[in-house]
Amino acid sequence: MNFSPGSVIVIFLMFGRSNGDSVTQTKGQVTLSEGASLTVNCSYETTQYPALLWYVQYPRKGPQLLLRASKANDKDRNKGFEATYNTETTSFHLEKASVQESDSAMYYCALSDTVTGTAERAEHKL
Repeated sequence: MNFSPGSVIVIFLMFGRSNGDSVTQTKGQVTLSEGASLTVNCSYETTQYPALLWYVQYPRKGPQLLLRASKANDKDRNKGFEATYNTETTSFHLEKASVQESDSAMYYCALSDTVTGTAERAEHKL
């Protein structure tokens, strides 16, 4: 993959689940300049209070946990990224104030049933 100097490529994909638990994420392709702010919307539907997660997968690497929250109003931060578990808006949006080319990767929004351990995810590539 070739990048222009000073740009970051973002590709968003979405997956759903039919049993009532699902995550939905921003879709489409976006190109950002280095230093631009990023918000990736992640909304969920569930009948429980799941753990919410963001994973990152850099090119030619396996997925790694980036952020995790397990209760309402939890906020997690890592590598300049942050997300807040918002039960009122059923969201766990990924945000970063200033993206860099090194942030180019696949990002997965997921929810996990804290009782059974089953997970549902949506993903995007940055």
